[in-house]
Amino acid sequence: MQRFAELLDSLAFQPARNGKLRLMTAYMRSAPDPDRGYALAALTGALDLPNAKPALLREFGVQRLGETLFVLSYDYVGDLAETLALIWEPADQAGVGHNRPPPSLAEVVETLRQASKRETPQLLERWLDGLDATGRWALLKLLTGALRVGVSARLAKQAIADLGQRDIAAVEEVWHTLEPPYQALFDWLEDRAPRPDPGAAPVFRPVMLATALEDADIGGLDPAAYRAEWKWDGIRVQLVAGPGHRRIFSRAADEATSAFPDIVEAMDFSAVLDGELLVAHRADDGALQVAPFNDLQQRLNRKQTTAKLMQDHPAHVRLYDALLIDGEDLRALPFDERRARLEAWHAARPRPRLDLSPMVPFTSWDELARLRTGTREASIEGLMLKRGDSPYVAGRPKGPWFKWKRAALTVECVLMYAQRGHGKRSSFYSDYTFGCWRRSDGGTPELVPVGKAYFGFTDEELMKLDKWVRDHTTSRFGPVREVAPGLVLEIAFDSVHRSSRHKSGVAMRFPRVHRIRWDKPAAEADALATLERMIAG
Repeated sequence: MQRFAELLDSLAFQPARNGKLRLMTAYMRSAPDPDRGYALAALTGALDLPNAKPALLREFGVQRLGETLFVLSYDYVGDLAETLALIWEPADQAGVGHNRPPPSLAEVVETLRQASKRETPQLLERWLDGLDATGRWALLKLLTGALRVGVSARLAKQAIADLGQRDIAAVEEVWHTLEPPYQALFDWLEDRAPRPDPGAAPVFRPVMLATALEDADIGGLDPAAYRAEWKWDGIRVQLVAGPGHRRIFSRAADEATSAFPDIVEAMDFSAVLDGELLVAHRADDGALQVAPFNDLQQRLNRKQTTAKLMQDHPAHVRLYDALLIDGEDLRALPFDERRARLEAWHAARPRPRLDLSPMVPFTSWDELARLRTGTREASIEGLMLKRGDSPYVAGRPKGPWFKWKRAALTVECVLMYAQRGHGKRSSFYSDYTFGCWRRSDGGTPELVPVGKAYFGFTDEELMKLDKWVRDHTTSRFGPVREVAPGLVLEIAFDSVHRSSRHKSGVAMRFPRVHRIRWDKPAAEADALATLERMIAG
């Protein structure tokens, strides 16, 4: 456990991607089995310890400090694991607890998996007594599942691919056939066994990604070489189906099958298809109308889906590409041929909740740019450009595919509330709720919240914002500070939609701080009516 703690601590203070890769690869090379397998599971979010919930850890803190002092400490530190690790004192003040050998990572995981809910608190207290502050922090991070050390699941997979000098795509294609502690995976990486064979298992295939394209750069491309499609405002998914299995994966290989049984029902085929998950309704004339992204959010990240939710927010997948059809791997074929095969497959048997994303014919970039200007009202983010001769290659190769997104919308808002961040930002007020003026006839204008943002500013700007919040606080609500209406933030966002969940009646898509208007009076910020005029559709 102590070696895993040292790894997490080093990762938290290592900002460079390649530095993180070196740290993880070195750990995986030297740590014993099955510790390194469980470490990999923790880093990729694949470790589940059902009886060790954050509520139990909070109770530990309340028992030691009391409700008020623990809440204040947690608010100041900003991280549950770090707070509890710092305040923990062994039950045996004579120090006997520190003489116990610290548990191994495998001991923690395997013991907790077999322990009952009643046994878990005693186990945790014993282990926490036997660890130092860094070890306690790592153990608590492991239990909460929120490591927050700047490592994505893909980066951890890249580290083990580097360990075995393999391509990450080869690792990702067998990943979903394996379980922690991944002994078969390490045996293959270290040449003790052949690569695990996914066979006919419903495995994820690494997706091909596009490079962002700026308006100024498009003139250097040959329009005849590229095909254009709409970039729909949903989430990218991969549908994997065959005899006895049907699974839905996100572009990051996270499974979303259980949240979309209406899509699963339509997956009566043998293929691996690439597309966009949307919410879409049939109009009276039978035409399919794509709903705003806010409607899709009602369906995301749910373990169970009700019949009413599916009726109110019907899911739909708009297909882009075909990776495999009836067992034949099409990824090496050029895009034009894969598209023709997908069209023929779809035409042979159309399925409910699945259709093809239409191609956008064009002869020049100017013509395509004019088409792009009208995409916002149709829940379209912009355009995708794909070379007709491009094979389907995992990762983000530069040149074959581009995403040409529409320009962001902006609005000037007033800062209303601030909250401390997490991890490296736990000492700073870095999460900002902002609002616009609602002006009723003859009444006094009032600020109503319209969104929340926590990025888009530099570290230097963050320090200035934090000081401004502290200097202008008028009230506290737990960890949240209310501030006097005096600072204007220019907010950039992709779109805005109606929302019954917000007091203002609107919700922004991807809001971020675009500029801090230190010079602008709050009274001159935008009105809510300005946002309402931007609502899609």
